[in-house]
Amino acid sequence: MNTIEIIRKKRDNHSLTKEEIEFLISAYTKGKIPDYQFSAFLMAAFLNGLNKNETAALTEAMLYSGKVVDLSSIKGVKVDKHSTGGVGDKTSLIIAPIAAAAGVYVPMISGRGLGHTGGTLDKLESIPGFRTNLNLTEYKNVLKKTGAVLIGPTKEIAPADKLIYSIRDVTATVESIPLITGSIMSKKLAEGIDALVLDVKTGNGAFMREMKDAEQLAYSLYNTAKAFGKKCVAFITDMNQPLGNYIGNWLEVYESIQVLRDGKKNDLTELSLILAGAMIYLGKKAETFEDGIEKAITLLNSGKAFDKFLELVKVQGGDISYIKNPDRYPKSRYHKKIKMLNDGFISFIDTYEIGMAAIDLGAGRLKKEDKIDPKAGIIFNYKLGDKIYKGDVIAEVFSDSNEKINLAEKRILNSIKLSERKTKIPALVKQIIN
Repeated sequence: MNTIEIIRKKRDNHSLTKEEIEFLISAYTKGKIPDYQFSAFLMAAFLNGLNKNETAALTEAMLYSGKVVDLSSIKGVKVDKHSTGGVGDKTSLIIAPIAAAAGVYVPMISGRGLGHTGGTLDKLESIPGFRTNLNLTEYKNVLKKTGAVLIGPTKEIAPADKLIYSIRDVTATVESIPLITGSIMSKKLAEGIDALVLDVKTGNGAFMREMKDAEQLAYSLYNTAKAFGKKCVAFITDMNQPLGNYIGNWLEVYESIQVLRDGKKNDLTELSLILAGAMIYLGKKAETFEDGIEKAITLLNSGKAFDKFLELVKVQGGDISYIKNPDRYPKSRYHKKIKMLNDGFISFIDTYEIGMAAIDLGAGRLKKEDKIDPKAGIIFNYKLGDKIYKGDVIAEVFSDSNEKINLAEKRILNSIKLSERKTKIPALVKQIIN
């Protein structure tokens, strides 16, 4: 087949055949198509879209670019969770140990940061020694031993996604429902799951800013999961403000410790318990969804979830001394408290800009080859609807560059709008598809 003709065909808004899509994915995975040509295809697909058949073909081609894991030797229901990404979204670090502590097997293949959002792998790798590059044998052994495993796409599992994921990030082709569907479902179907919980974000800090787009993506993912015979529930959740208070890789691990060990209660805790409850229910360890949430609360309050997190970190090579004593972690060279210039109620937060401020500080990537500073990030102290006064510390920022600190400060202050009266606070969970 001719790569240029396929790109031209999609550029001119014609449908591609299953064979053409399989050729593109296979050839790119094998290094026979250069980045610049595949980038052209991604942009054509982004601008003109992919229909239902093209999306299914893309998902299948990415799925079978590597091995599909057989976990039938592990007796029990295997359940994963996937979030479409948001600012401060570290729920995977909390719900995986909760669900595993309930007896649900959690095989989780995660990704790196995309655009203004953080990635679970980058967060886990901020823990000294933590290995996310396990081979399939290690993957199965860790899952059997601890009940959960968190790794990234490998040469064996969805290798096409690993390549495409990184190039989408730097070619402005992230926010595409077919491309997102293919990326998410190829990994999830390849990892050997029986059921999947989806967290589709909507709002100004999400890839799907509009509710109608979030619904379209949620149904695309849900229907794809069902088409492959997997149990599924999808939540559409709010991303009009950072989730939790900490943004940045180690900072988000630190806040996860606060939730798992110290009993911190905020919107992050609330959403984590909802998602964990759904996993426990789909994993047949609870009779109802509500019962699943109650079991999640019990496991969190008893300390069993934190114990499971310690076990998981240790088995995957992480230094648990930093989990037990997070204040030992290296500190950024520069730290600044950002103070509000006026009084009022917080009526709007440009969450995208908060995410970009974290990238400015070094917590994310602007280019494919950029290195992440795990220490960098933001502590955002307030939520929508909160009353704030002139001089209050709205946020604290951390970086090894004072220039980056100043840039982030401007972004953060410009991202916040105040009003004289308290405005309506958006619901955390907007819709459930089941």
